[in-house]
Amino acid sequence: MGTLLVDTPLSVGGLTSYIQDLLEQDDRLRQVWVTGEVSSARQYPSGLYFTLQDPKGDASMRCVAWSRSVSKLAVLPVVGEQLIVLGTISLYPKRGEYQLNIWQALPAGEGLQALRLRQLRDRLETEGLFDEQRKRSLPIHPQTIAVVTSPQAAAWGDIQRTLGQRYPGLHVLFSPAIVQGEQAPDSIAAAIDRVARDGRAEVLILARGGGAVEELACFNDERVVRAIASCSIPVITGIGHQRDESLADLVADFCAHTPTAAAERVVPELASLYTEHLSRLDALNDAVYERLKTSEDKLERLRSRLQRLPLDRQIQREMQKIGDIRQYLHRATSRRLEQATGNVQLLKEKLATLDPNSVLKRGYAVVREEKGAIARSSNNLNLGQELYIQLGEGSLKATITEIIDKE
Repeated sequence: MGTLLVDTPLSVGGLTSYIQDLLEQDDRLRQVWVTGEVSSARQYPSGLYFTLQDPKGDASMRCVAWSRSVSKLAVLPVVGEQLIVLGTISLYPKRGEYQLNIWQALPAGEGLQALRLRQLRDRLETEGLFDEQRKRSLPIHPQTIAVVTSPQAAAWGDIQRTLGQRYPGLHVLFSPAIVQGEQAPDSIAAAIDRVARDGRAEVLILARGGGAVEELACFNDERVVRAIASCSIPVITGIGHQRDESLADLVADFCAHTPTAAAERVVPELASLYTEHLSRLDALNDAVYERLKTSEDKLERLRSRLQRLPLDRQIQREMQKIGDIRQYLHRATSRRLEQATGNVQLLKEKLATLDPNSVLKRGYAVVREEKGAIARSSNNLNLGQELYIQLGEGSLKATITEIIDKE
C-alpha cells in the first residue's frame, strides 16, 4: 500500500488506486456476508449485475456475480426478494465505485420494500384505482398539453423535440417537479395539482428518463398515485423503464413507458394527418367522379331512347290506345244494351200471354160466383144460383136455369 501525503495533490487515478488498495487489502472485506433486498437485476454475457438495498431504503450496494460464478449460486437474485450474499469488496476505477463480487447467494425471504409495495398495491387495487372502467380516453387532437418532469432531465428535451416535430404550434405547459429522491413524491403531486388548477391543458404527461429501480421509487409512492387518480384531465405516463410497471403506470389513463413514446402517443403526427387528408380528398374526388360518370351514362341512355322514340310518336301511340279503349267500351255497352232490350221484349211478350184481358178479348169469359170466386166446375153450382160473367168488354149477371153436364 502506498503512502498518502497530506499536502501533496493527487491525481484522480492515484487517489482511486489508494482507495482500491485500502478496500481490497482489508482482510475483513475479502470475505463478507451481506443481507439486503434486491432492487434491480440484469443479466449480461459477462455476468449477473444486481443491486442490494437496505430495508429502510437509505443505502444500496452494487453487486456482480461473474459468469463463472452464476451457476454456483444457490438462488438467483429476483427483484423484491431478500438475499444473504457472500463476496469480496472491489473497486471499479473507471467510475470510482465499489462493488461486491458475489460467490454465493442464499434466500432470506421477501424483502421489506417489496412487501410494503405489494401491500400498497393490493390496497389501492381494492379501492378500484387501477380499474379499466375508470380510465379516460386521450383527446384525439389536443391543442394544449401539460408536462410534469424535471427541467434538468433529458426527458423534458425529448418531449419538446418530439412534440415540435410531430405537431408544430402545439401549446405546451411545463410544470416542473423533482423526479428522484425523498422530496420527489410531494413535488410530483404538487406539479400535477398545479396543472389541474390551471385548467388550460387537455392532457398531462408525467415523464422521467430511465434509471435504477431505487431511483424510480417515487412513482410507487401513494401520494403520486392519488394525485394522478384525482387529476381532472387524462394522464399518460412516460417513465423510462421497460420491466415492471410502477403504481403510477397502473393508475394512469395510458402508459407509454418512455417520454418519447408518451409524446408520440399524446398527439398525432401532423405530416401523417396531412397525408391522410390528401388521401381522403383523393378518395372523395374518385367517388364524385364515379357518381358523375354513372349519372352521365344514365342520362346518355335516356337521351338515346328519346331519340329512338320521339315524343309526338309516344303521344300518338297513347292516343291510339285511348281510342281503342273507347271503341271497346262503346261496343261492349251497345252489346249489353241490345241484350237488355231483347230481355225486356221477351218479358213483355210473356206478360202479354199471361194477361187475363187478352184472353177475354179473344172471346173467352170469366164466370164468378156471388162471393167472387171463379166458377171452375159445374159440380159446385146449383140451379137458380146467380153468376157474374166478365166479358172482353163489359160484364153481366145471369141465373142458372139448367146444368147441362154435371158429374
